[in-house]
Amino acid sequence: MTNERVYKMAFSNVYPLLVQKAERKGRTKSEVDAVICWLTGYDDSGLQVQIVKNIDYETFFNEAPQINPNASKISGVICGYRVEEIKDPLMQKIRWLDKLVDELAKGKPMEKILRN
Repeated sequence: MTNERVYKMAFSNVYPLLVQKAERKGRTKSEVDAVICWLTGYDDSGLQVQIVKNIDYETFFNEAPQINPNASKISGVICGYRVEEIKDPLMQKIRWLDKLVDELAKGKPMEKILRN
């Protein structure tokens, strides 16, 4: 899958998959929302507006109020790629989100996921 195809995926289609991944492992939608809001700077209502607007991944991250300054502390492998080595800034943000939800689904405590 090319990066362009990923960028044009509707966030409203990806979001339920992120929630399902976490819920299958006993985590909650509100925890997924907290992770997304921590990374992007959206508040709960801003996140819901973006979902309803049916925007693509690229727009979702471009309109994000502020990527968390601690996001650069996210490391590890997701989908076969080390997130800290991804050169494309947008793809890195997408993979950061994947990694955070993956950590949530694996049972990591929220305080560690949010890198406080």
